[in-house]
Amino acid sequence: MRHFGHLDDDVRHRLFHREPEHFTRGGDPAVLSTALGATLYSPATRPRLLEDIRKQTARGVVSMVLCLEDAIDDRDVPAGEANLVARLTELAAATTHVEDGPLLFIRVRTPEQIGDLTRRLGPAVRQLSGFVLPKFTEESGSAFLEALTAAEAASGHRLFAMPVLESPDLAHLETRREVLSGVSRVLEKYRDRVLAVRLGVTDLCSAYGLRRSPDLTAYDVALVAGVIGDVVNVLGRADGTGFTVTGPVWEYFPVQERMFKPQLRRSPFLQTETDPPGDEVRRRIIEHDLDGLIREIELDRANGLLGKTCIHPSHVPAVHALSVVTHEEFSDAGDILHEDRAGGGVMRSVYTNKMNEVKPHRAWAQRIMLRAAAFGVAREDITFAELLSACLCP
Repeated sequence: MRHFGHLDDDVRHRLFHREPEHFTRGGDPAVLSTALGATLYSPATRPRLLEDIRKQTARGVVSMVLCLEDAIDDRDVPAGEANLVARLTELAAATTHVEDGPLLFIRVRTPEQIGDLTRRLGPAVRQLSGFVLPKFTEESGSAFLEALTAAEAASGHRLFAMPVLESPDLAHLETRREVLSGVSRVLEKYRDRVLAVRLGVTDLCSAYGLRRSPDLTAYDVALVAGVIGDVVNVLGRADGTGFTVTGPVWEYFPVQERMFKPQLRRSPFLQTETDPPGDEVRRRIIEHDLDGLIREIELDRANGLLGKTCIHPSHVPAVHALSVVTHEEFSDAGDILHEDRAGGGVMRSVYTNKMNEVKPHRAWAQRIMLRAAAFGVAREDITFAELLSACLCP
C-alpha cells in the first residue's frame, strides 16, 4: 500500500516531485508510525463493516480503528466482537497478499479482550496490525501490554499497541507529572510494541465539562493545549526516547451555523485573480468545517504531533494533503543531512528565506525525510490546495 495510491498515475506525476513509497504491514515500525496519517475510527457494530473497510481503502485511507469502546453502547459489545471476528475472517479469506491492505487496529475495553479476540480470529489475526488501548495509565497499561505480548506469542503474528492518553488524572495539574512519568516507564519497558501514542482530547475536556466549537482548535482551549505540550515534552522527544504522538480528533463534520468569519485565505486556492475551480475547493472546505481542521493540523505539526484521529471520511483528504512534504522542506532537510555537513555549521536555505543550522535542525530534517518517504514530496509549484483538490471525494 501507499499514500495517494488511489490517484491516477498521471495525477501523482503532476503533483509529486518524489512520490510516496510503498509499505506493508510488516514494515519498519518507524515507517509505519509515520505513515498512519488519518486514522479513521469505525464502530465495530457496523453491519457493512467489511464494505466500509474496502470503500475507505479505495479512497486513500491506510489506517483504521474498529472500535469496541466508546463508539458503541455497553450492551452491544458481544455483538461488536462477533461482527469483528466474522468480517475480518471474510476479509482474510478474500485477501491474496496478507501484507497488503490497510493497517487495522481494534480498540478494546479490557486486557482480556485482546487474548480472546486473537484466539477467536485464528488465522484471520494476520489482518490486524494491533490494538488501541484506552484510558492508558501506568497501572492499566501494564496489563494491556502484557496481554498484547501474550497474544503475539500465541498467534505468531506481530501486534502493535497504540495507547490512548485520556484519563482525568492526566488533565489534573497536580497529578499530570506523576501520570506521565508512569506512562513513560511502562512504554519504555514495551518500546518495541508501541507504534504510536494517541491523545483522547474529548475525554480530557469532559473532566471539566468542556467542548470546543468548530471555530476553535484544541490549541485554543488552554487546558488541552497545556496537556498536549506536556505529553510531547515527556513522550515526544527526538533523542531516541520518544514516540510518535498523534493529533487529537476533530469532532465536526456537518454544516454548522458559524459564529466567526472563516480564516481560510483565498490566495492559496487561486492561480489567477479569478479562478472558479480553486474558489470551489475553498467553498467546499468551509461548508464542511474543514478550515478549522486545517488550522488544527498545522498546529498539531508545530507542536510535535503527526497523524490524526478521524471520525469521518471527509477529514482524511485534509490530513493527508497537509502531510505531504513541501519542496522547500525537502530541500532544507536534504541540505542539513548532506554528508559533507556532518560536522555542523550554518547555511542559507536554497529558498534564501531562512537559516539552516545543521546540528539543531538535524532531528527535524530526519523526521522530514521519514514523512517524505510516507507521503511524498510536492513539486515546487504545487500547494496543499492542489493536493487537497485532487483528493476530495466528489
